[in-house]
Amino acid sequence: MTISAQISDKDSIRASMNMDAVYDRPFLTFDKFPVNLGGYLEANSIYSIEDGLSEGLSFQARRLTLFVSASISKRIKFLTELEFENGTEEIAIEFASMDIALHPLLNLRGGIVLNPIGSFNQNHDGPKWEFVERPDVSTNLLPATFSNAGFGIYGKTYKGDWTLGYEGYLTNGFDTSIINNEEERTSLVAVKENSARFEDNFSGSPLLNGKLAIKHRKVGELGISYMGGTYNREEIDGLQVDTESRRVDVLALDLNTTINKTGTRLVGEMAYIWIGVPDTFTQQFGNQQAGFFVDIIQPVLKTKILDWEDAILNLSLRTDYVDYNIGRFAQTNTDIGDDLFALTPALSFRPSPQTVLRINYRYQWQQDILNNPASKTATWYFGISTYF
Repeated sequence: MTISAQISDKDSIRASMNMDAVYDRPFLTFDKFPVNLGGYLEANSIYSIEDGLSEGLSFQARRLTLFVSASISKRIKFLTELEFENGTEEIAIEFASMDIALHPLLNLRGGIVLNPIGSFNQNHDGPKWEFVERPDVSTNLLPATFSNAGFGIYGKTYKGDWTLGYEGYLTNGFDTSIINNEEERTSLVAVKENSARFEDNFSGSPLLNGKLAIKHRKVGELGISYMGGTYNREEIDGLQVDTESRRVDVLALDLNTTINKTGTRLVGEMAYIWIGVPDTFTQQFGNQQAGFFVDIIQPVLKTKILDWEDAILNLSLRTDYVDYNIGRFAQTNTDIGDDLFALTPALSFRPSPQTVLRINYRYQWQQDILNNPASKTATWYFGISTYF
């Protein structure tokens, strides 16, 4: 029995990109057994105070995720990712696809795929991050982790230290829950409540998702991605329910780089969303949204501790910003509120690259739609996350 990363060759390892994250994980491999196993655990404690009030200390079993991969035959492989959130409150198949390799620049993928919008949606494993919470732009604005039934193509090419990769998929898409939900705001995240999206495309029109990324081995990776399609239906069972087709379109940029002299890593993602909201809806439903996050990770100690040969202590800082409703009120010509800003300093200890212990302090300012004074929330987290 051995532990390995499921990457096909040395060049791929050298030039691993965000698009490779689904296979770039530690797996247990067994001699004469075609299936490889892996997974990760996330758990933490949380103590939060909002505007002077607290509900005390809680412990959370955030995620238990299992991976199973197999080489079915030459050039054909399979991987699935099954996630249990908050105990068994939510059980989801996040990824389950068959890949057929025709050429490094042309590979086929079909099944349940992770939509490649931004970087976090594909590269979201807890042990890779220094922060307990996932970025707000990825989980509160974009619906990470977001997967759909569909198919598409992907590929990479290399030249010297440069790697160029692309992905393109047609999948099932969004539905009218993005403007008809409990949040009472435009919310792409609401689509995750519709488990039927894996068997039925509400709008009848496929969601187009594509990404282009370029990486220099000594500099970092830059990606640009797009996701868009119709989210409503004009007729249902012969009855007119809307007057026109309405679209949702998302453009995202992501970046990760390392300053070699200091070892400082920078990871960031930003997204802009356009939504066709009916004119009959109130202005609390925004037709444009935007947000970003930036992580700065600085190693401060790397040494042998106990039996850990390359233990690392990191200091980090995350900045989160989300604007759920970009625009101005028609009546008063004043800015519409409904935004969030947060800073999270973090201290994390990695006894090995596959395991992280982290302490985070998150301070958040959140304004309502009328721009009243922001509610303030301070939260302490202590968490662990490990591959196994």
